[in-house]
Amino acid sequence: MTIEVSNINKRFGDFVALDNVSLQFPSGELTALLGPSGCGKTTLLRIIAGLEYPDSGRVLLDGEDASDRHVRERQVGFVFQHYALFKHMTVFENVAFGLRVKPRRDRPNEQQIRHKVQQLLELVQLDWLADRHPPQLSGGQRQRIALARALAVEPRVLLLDEPFGALDAKVRKELRRWLRRLHDDLHVTSIFVTHDQEEALEVSDQVVLMNKGRVEQLGSPEQVYNNPASPFVYGFLGNVNLFHGRVNDGVMASGDASFSVPGHASATNGQGIAYVRPHDLDIDRYTPGAEGIVVKLRRAHAIGPLAQLDLERADNAELIDAVIPNERYRQLQLKEGETLVVRPRRMQVFVDQGAAI
Repeated sequence: MTIEVSNINKRFGDFVALDNVSLQFPSGELTALLGPSGCGKTTLLRIIAGLEYPDSGRVLLDGEDASDRHVRERQVGFVFQHYALFKHMTVFENVAFGLRVKPRRDRPNEQQIRHKVQQLLELVQLDWLADRHPPQLSGGQRQRIALARALAVEPRVLLLDEPFGALDAKVRKELRRWLRRLHDDLHVTSIFVTHDQEEALEVSDQVVLMNKGRVEQLGSPEQVYNNPASPFVYGFLGNVNLFHGRVNDGVMASGDASFSVPGHASATNGQGIAYVRPHDLDIDRYTPGAEGIVVKLRRAHAIGPLAQLDLERADNAELIDAVIPNERYRQLQLKEGETLVVRPRRMQVFVDQGAAI
């Protein structure tokens, strides 16, 4: 099933939750709605589900306007962050619940229900827990049961609201890999909300970056990470260093250093900010006249395959994070307090031409 939202607006009093949002979710793909708290991602998910209604705009399911349809008519499966399982019911009865409350004309018989539930419990690899109650399960197991319950009614769309938010880091990592494998088997059109950048980039087919009720960027995980469309996207997706300076005729001057920025050859005395990820910095010992940013090594953390370096600029005392292979770190034999030079290997500059400095 394809999902489309067109010109969706939603306010809660004076707060603008969604500001003219239009998106398309391809059939069979897993899309992540990613952004900080309050950006509108959960509100958008609930509007698609029919749990909230927009002030204006439309929700189309397979090209048909579903804006006025009740949640029961939209055939969506919804998985909440805190499981929402019935504590007094067994795992089996929790999964069977959606089938048992169907209208009589659509309700399967008892034998069909038992067969369906058994299939789903095997799918989520928890058939051996059918007679347990939710309080007897771990957080990861409860979330998988919640997912099985959502799938029991054979939804056309699967919606997940921060499904791993209540779990610890190790279980989150295991479950998101499991969810990706499950999605590849089922190919149900799925949308999940998260504020975890790593989670969104690892699991999804496409990522929707949201900020203050608007869509900042839509694309594959590779596209949004490697080619951020705005300073917000660059800053939100992973750690990043900011170098402030003046851009003039394709050159950015930042403190005592300068860099070629051919993409801004027409800029004249514009305020620029260069975004550089820690792993996109080359490190060398300083020699007089060396090009780049002169820094002092304040601290090094070299455990595992990568060495993380805390650097301080010599010209303005700003801190810089750098990550280099541990092999390179050992080769250089760096010492704390040593003067080094860093050169951005890859950076993206955003220029405000109207804000001269």
